[in-house]
Amino acid sequence: MSRATGFLRDNGLTLAFGTAFLLALAGQAAAGRADLNNQLVAAGLQPLDVAGYLTGSDFAVDVTENWQSEYLQFFLYIFGTVWLLQRGSPESKEMGKAGTESDREQKIGPHATADSPAWARARGLRLRFYSRSLGIVMAVFFLGSWTSQSISGWSAYNAEQLRDLQAPVRWGQYVLSADFWSRTLQNWQSELLAVASMAILSVYLRQRGSPESKPVGAAHASTGIEG
Repeated sequence: MSRATGFLRDNGLTLAFGTAFLLALAGQAAAGRADLNNQLVAAGLQPLDVAGYLTGSDFAVDVTENWQSEYLQFFLYIFGTVWLLQRGSPESKEMGKAGTESDREQKIGPHATADSPAWARARGLRLRFYSRSLGIVMAVFFLGSWTSQSISGWSAYNAEQLRDLQAPVRWGQYVLSADFWSRTLQNWQSELLAVASMAILSVYLRQRGSPESKPVGAAHASTGIEG
């Protein structure tokens, strides 16, 4: 097997979804520009070229409002599943294992193995940070994309205000506005519904060969096992 083939095999999940993401983003940009230009022409205004749309607030807010809800989902799920359990779900830890677990179970400090990450063998602040690094990074991504959404949404909202010959608003006013929270909460509720649905449906339904499902013949009450 060549090095290139091995790389593709070893990173197939990331590469496939990364490529699909870029294609979807390009499709969103094309459709979004066409839709906005239709509105601008109807209002008697100059349509935007590709560069103008991609660097504008309308495209930015449409992208970031979805990103922040996705990262919120993962942030809440990563931290929530430390303590919250769902009997029968492969998305849950085994019943009775709520919490951060022992150092031995987590293979940290003196219990680290030869192939454990270096920071798993560390002590003090480095170990505390690394032990929560996935959730922390997801939280940072969420806060960053939420902030970007609020700024780009504010800019897009003010542009629309000016087109309608109305006064622009300050950023703080926009963050408290119905427009901002309508955009935000419509994404949050869909992500939370998806997580709740996956947690309970995976108790009773199966997908052969998927690590997101239990083995097909596993009992409904089996918890924390993957197919």
